[in-house]
Amino acid sequence: MIAIYVRISSHTQKTDSQKAEITQWLKSHGHLLKKVVWFEDRERGRNLDRPKFKELQSLIFQGKIKTVVVWKLDRLARNLREGVNVLADWCNRNVRIVSTTQQIDLSGPVGHLIASLLFGVAEMELHHTRERQAAGIKIAKRKGVYTGRKVGTLKANPARAIALRNKGLTDREIASALGVGKSTVYRYLVVAKEK
Repeated sequence: MIAIYVRISSHTQKTDSQKAEITQWLKSHGHLLKKVVWFEDRERGRNLDRPKFKELQSLIFQGKIKTVVVWKLDRLARNLREGVNVLADWCNRNVRIVSTTQQIDLSGPVGHLIASLLFGVAEMELHHTRERQAAGIKIAKRKGVYTGRKVGTLKANPARAIALRNKGLTDREIASALGVGKSTVYRYLVVAKEK
């Protein structure tokens, strides 16, 4: 069975371009779309604690997945150690990993080497992005353009988070509805319980 894994980092992004390119790759390589299972996460790649990724891992461990196709390897992980460990584990289980954008088919020792180099580049890129963001904020603060969020203001309405929880929504669903992270939802709900 072929598994497709797509991931976006925020709720405002879409997976359409990833899906289109992967679908094109599947068709050009003669794979039937009905024999493909899609896994989609809307989480940052900083850690592997993502629901659909865990589901994919479980199926790989059970021996049900023999090929994993991604748009880019950094969709799996942005951390070098985690990314290399995942790929090494999958390759040891004889799982073929394909990155359509990077035109890489990871199987065998050369594939492992290429994967580790690409994850290293992805981790450097993330580090540089954070540095540029911090430098931009510092300059904006000096110019008086960026003042950050005003003291006492909130990212969203905590009462709405509580109302959504009372309707039976999960933290993830509440975060998506409010456009905030799960940690923010958690803080709102913990504060509400303490009151």
